[in-house]
Amino acid sequence: MALPYWLQDEKWQARGLLFLLLLLLFGQTGFSVLFNQLTGEFTSALAAKDAPRFWAAIRECFLILVLAVPIYAFYYYVRDRLGIGWRRWMTRKFLSGYFERRAYYELNSSTEIDNPDQRISEDINTFTQRSLYYLMVVIGSVFDLLAFSGVLWSISTDFVYFLIAYAFAGTAIVLAVFGKVLIGLNFYQLKREANFRFSLVRVRENAEAIAFYRGEKQEASAAEGRFNEAFDNYIRLIRSQLNLNLFQYGYSFLTIILPSAIIANRVLSGKLEVGSAIQAAGAFAAILRSLTLIVDNFEGFSRFVAGIDRLESFSDYLSAHEGSGKSITMAEGGRVSLENLTVRTPNRGRILVSNLTVSVEPGSGLMIAGISGSGKSSLLRAIAGLWHEGSGRIVSPDHDGMLFLPQRPYMLLGSLRSQLVYPRQDMNVKDEELLRLLSRVNLPDVAERLGGLDAELDWAKVLSVGEQQRVAFARALLAAPRYAILDEATSALDEENEEHLYRELAGSGTTLISVAHRTSIVKYHAQVLELDGQGGWRLFSSEEYAGGSGTGV
Repeated sequence: MALPYWLQDEKWQARGLLFLLLLLLFGQTGFSVLFNQLTGEFTSALAAKDAPRFWAAIRECFLILVLAVPIYAFYYYVRDRLGIGWRRWMTRKFLSGYFERRAYYELNSSTEIDNPDQRISEDINTFTQRSLYYLMVVIGSVFDLLAFSGVLWSISTDFVYFLIAYAFAGTAIVLAVFGKVLIGLNFYQLKREANFRFSLVRVRENAEAIAFYRGEKQEASAAEGRFNEAFDNYIRLIRSQLNLNLFQYGYSFLTIILPSAIIANRVLSGKLEVGSAIQAAGAFAAILRSLTLIVDNFEGFSRFVAGIDRLESFSDYLSAHEGSGKSITMAEGGRVSLENLTVRTPNRGRILVSNLTVSVEPGSGLMIAGISGSGKSSLLRAIAGLWHEGSGRIVSPDHDGMLFLPQRPYMLLGSLRSQLVYPRQDMNVKDEELLRLLSRVNLPDVAERLGGLDAELDWAKVLSVGEQQRVAFARALLAAPRYAILDEATSALDEENEEHLYRELAGSGTTLISVAHRTSIVKYHAQVLELDGQGGWRLFSSEEYAGGSGTGV
């Protein structure tokens, strides 16, 4: 997942910032070595009561401090700048895969990937920021190891041998005892926290329906249940972290005692100055940090690995979805034609429509009828390219030549103007034309009543479902597609408004393919397709169907 950013379109900027970051990190290591040497120098001067030597060391420290402060400060700026640039690039890449081929739609009915919103908004941020953090920690540890090893070796070889054995033992224990458990618990914690948050989002999005059903108790119980899952997992997580902390602190506190014990005889016998002992202790601590990188950072590292697992599975899904073949073949043409089409329920279950062949010529229209659950909406979704389970071939115009009007229209966040021109936000339409359009769909006063065309409101709450359906017809009239696919698009309207809207849309030259429960709209379609719910179908002319040949919608 990390490699493409450094090899593709933003590679030179990324590599330049990374190179600058490494230079700054190298500078930090150099200053750390100098500070360590000077600490030993003025400590030895104090022990020897050598005032000129002490003040010379102090002046040198101040000079190095003036040079070091900008290096340390600018390092964090460059690291964060590189991290946010990397996050932007990865977010664009994931968003492209998420919206391409309508992966977001198919994920809605899939249990394979949970909470894709969290993976895009949070997991990518964690991945980029923590990747850079750990990369710099590792490289910085290598720099410290190389820089301080010479210092420590020149003072005490015993220190070096002890460090290698101590670091190896600590790392092995952490990986063997805590590794798999903590990574697994952090993975499930991320998932369960996201599930709890999603349950609250669903309540907010469906507040009115829940209130009508008086479903507060059940929703509260469901939300509390998901929180309890996160709570129980977190209890197990902090217990494992407690064990890790006990080991980590015991391991690190021993390093306060052991260096002094190892070098004590040489200082007490006068073979080594006190300052050299301080210098050796500083070098010891720096090298130990380098060698015990996993031990010191394992808690955060386990959370990082859990986030990578979630992001990688999401990336794999998007890649597989991008390259996956679909059973129903889609082709582009000037008309809508279904050729030997079989539509199945997901996972290739029940057959909804079998071997259907029908053509809808421009200007003719098709109404789809049948009992509830017979597959009417599924067939419309197949025509729109949203349903792929089955076989056969569908020919249809390109996306600009077709517009889908669902039963519950989508109201985006934005102005009333943006609702009307959706999904063609690039359309430049005069205010007078938009106001006339609202009058054509029996919403003459909605703009004036709600603050004008540029008023930004939560339109899904401000407008009733019937008003939203009329806005959807206004979109269709403005876009003037060759074909409009209507899935009970007038279910919330009375017969008079339904008749008016169908007359306006049919009069605009748009060919209609509809699912509806009223026979009054049959006259706007040349053909009626009746489904029996068992895979069978019959095709009538509108006159035959209106005359009673069909069994009803």
